[in-house]
Amino acid sequence: MNRRVAHFDLDSFFVSVECLRDKSLLGKPVIIGGSSDRGVVASCSYEARKFGIHSAMPGKLAKKLCSEAIFIKGDMELYSEYSRKVTHIIEERAPVVEKASIDEHYIDVTGMDRFIKDSLLWTKELRQTIIKETGLPISFGLSVNKTVSKMATNEAKPNGEKYIEQGTEKVFLAPLSIRKIPGIGAKTYVALSNMGIEKIEAIQRMTKEAMYNALGENGESIWRKANGIHHSPVIPFHEQKSMSTETTFHKDISDTEKLKNVLIGMVDELAFTLRRMKKVAACVTLKLRYSDFETHTFQAHIPYTAADHILLRKVLELFAKNYKGRPLIRLIGVRFSYLVSGLNQIDLFDDTEEMMNLYQAMDRIRKRFGDRAITRASSVRPPKELRMGKD
Repeated sequence: MNRRVAHFDLDSFFVSVECLRDKSLLGKPVIIGGSSDRGVVASCSYEARKFGIHSAMPGKLAKKLCSEAIFIKGDMELYSEYSRKVTHIIEERAPVVEKASIDEHYIDVTGMDRFIKDSLLWTKELRQTIIKETGLPISFGLSVNKTVSKMATNEAKPNGEKYIEQGTEKVFLAPLSIRKIPGIGAKTYVALSNMGIEKIEAIQRMTKEAMYNALGENGESIWRKANGIHHSPVIPFHEQKSMSTETTFHKDISDTEKLKNVLIGMVDELAFTLRRMKKVAACVTLKLRYSDFETHTFQAHIPYTAADHILLRKVLELFAKNYKGRPLIRLIGVRFSYLVSGLNQIDLFDDTEEMMNLYQAMDRIRKRFGDRAITRASSVRPPKELRMGKD
């Protein structure tokens, strides 16, 4: 089948949103986050990137590299709102959409051949609609699969478009650096460089078996990407929308302290799973089932995050607002929804390097010793005699 997959990616998304609020920022080295001495860079403009600045870089270093950079704290709530606007525009017009992250989407337009004469023209028109209705610059790549389309988008940036005609995938990929292949990390890059491989063309000249022997299954995957082979389907956004957990008590309770402790444990568990899956959530839901089996859910939208403290704060707010100690609770649960692939950082607008390091250390312990190997002290209910102050 002559597949047609488009990849849309908003250009320097956070900075672009800030430029909508303040036109004077256009064309200047702008850095989102990293404003405090211990903060880190969440995003930066193309002008700032020319100085070697990139996301996750300590703010202190960014200031040294570009003393005239303009630092902005960041507003994840506003960015989340614009992300939803773009998603809505695309979903209104496209039949199959995968929201890959807060600022990128895949669209399978293959099935639209019966309704449109020119998929490239349709994709161009969709891009112009997004720009017109949101004011945000956006780039796209169009090709036969997700990998080539994503790489085409990266070559089209900023604010451009690139079409790779079927049969020309290898020609397009050959001169690119191996760094451009999605999924190649620092260690893999060093391993390939040590083999004398710098351009994708060198991988194309190798056999799949040779790459497997060198790097195992990852080597075979890289060989396929380098040759423009990728059969992964575009997965509709609604198929991966939530994760949840709940517990039913042996005896109906109204002890708000105990209920809060249970919620803390649930949020810790779900947030760790979010980060392990490299996803963020934009909505939290509290579920309460009373002793008479009547069930209520309470929902709140939040800026995209996978940070325990942000998610927990909202869950406890919902609990405090909607439960006053009566009637008795039979079941309690938490759900995170509107999931998309997330930022590599936890919450770079508010957190310091120390906070990020703490989360990463906790997650490493959980991965090695189990999800409950480390948790908040407040989620562990002490023996009754200790709570009463006895020895």
